[in-house]
Amino acid sequence: MTKPSDKSEVKADAVENTAKSANNPSAAQAKQSSEHNSSAKAASKPTPANAAAPGKGLVILALVFGLGGLAAGGWSVLQVQTAGEYSAQQQQQLANMTAQTTDLTEREQQLSKTLAQMPTANQLQQGRELLAHVQAEQQQLSQRLETILGASRQDWRLAEAEHLLRMASLRLSALHDTNSARFLLEAADQILMEQNDPAAFAAREQLARSITALKSTGGLDRTGLFVRLGALYQQANLLTHLAPEFIQSQGQHAATAQGDGPSRWAEWWEKISRYVRIDFNADEQVQPLLAGQSLTQVRLALGLSIEQAQWAALNGATEVYQQALQQALAILDAHFSPKDPNVSSLREQIGELKEQKVSQELPDLNAALITLEAYIDTRSAPQEASAEESK
Repeated sequence: MTKPSDKSEVKADAVENTAKSANNPSAAQAKQSSEHNSSAKAASKPTPANAAAPGKGLVILALVFGLGGLAAGGWSVLQVQTAGEYSAQQQQQLANMTAQTTDLTEREQQLSKTLAQMPTANQLQQGRELLAHVQAEQQQLSQRLETILGASRQDWRLAEAEHLLRMASLRLSALHDTNSARFLLEAADQILMEQNDPAAFAAREQLARSITALKSTGGLDRTGLFVRLGALYQQANLLTHLAPEFIQSQGQHAATAQGDGPSRWAEWWEKISRYVRIDFNADEQVQPLLAGQSLTQVRLALGLSIEQAQWAALNGATEVYQQALQQALAILDAHFSPKDPNVSSLREQIGELKEQKVSQELPDLNAALITLEAYIDTRSAPQEASAEESK
């Protein structure tokens, strides 16, 4: 197969040869003969273009076959790798299934052993009957124990109520403390109420009467009276009444040192004025001046009167209380001036305390105590009888 450029060159050569032959006929003939020979040779031999065309086709075909082989090889390698991975997964799954099978086999063996060790139906029935019998006995023992403990707990509470009642009676008889006694009686009544026993009605009735009687008496604060009298005792020890003294100036001391007569008379008058008082208010009561020893004795007498009133307040001795405070007022009036603010304040406080009551009618708690003891004895009697029967 020839190209177009080759054809144009052949045509140009033919034209040139024709022109030459026209100018030179012999040369033209010779040329024609040579061309005829060359064309015959060219016809006998193939052209280079026609010879190269089959070679290129073979190369392309070989290249296609090579690429196809390469692709086939790659695909084969990929398939081999995929097959290997799939085979590994299959082996792993097979190993897992084998392990699970082994585990299931072991569990089956253990279950078989456990089933072999389990009792039979008869043994289970015997065990159930034995368990029911044990539970029944345990319930009976629990009921007995609960009964015993409940009875003992109630006995303790009743003993506590009796103790509270005795404490209330002691507070009334010894200290005349109505408030504390009332609180103790209310606590004892609360214990009886918790018993929820109709047999305790009589004891609760007596307690209610005693509580009502204590509430009606009102509050008597003996401790408060005792403390207030103690404060007055401390105030009485501070009472004093000093006579006016003559204060000598320095000039008078100098004159006395020189030994003149008027100065000696002034010194003598100073000493006498300490024991003599001139009061120009003749209508008022004049109290004697107290020396140091006499003032101490008066304080002691006043303190003893107040202490006697304290004792009477604690013991409820109304007559002794009134007499002691009246004696204290008499001592103040006889030996101290009413113009002294301390004396007047002390006298006023003693007068207020004198009006206070130190005794009152207290209820008798013996009836409530006897009724409670009878109720406790009644409750303990059936328990002792049941204990003897159980023996």
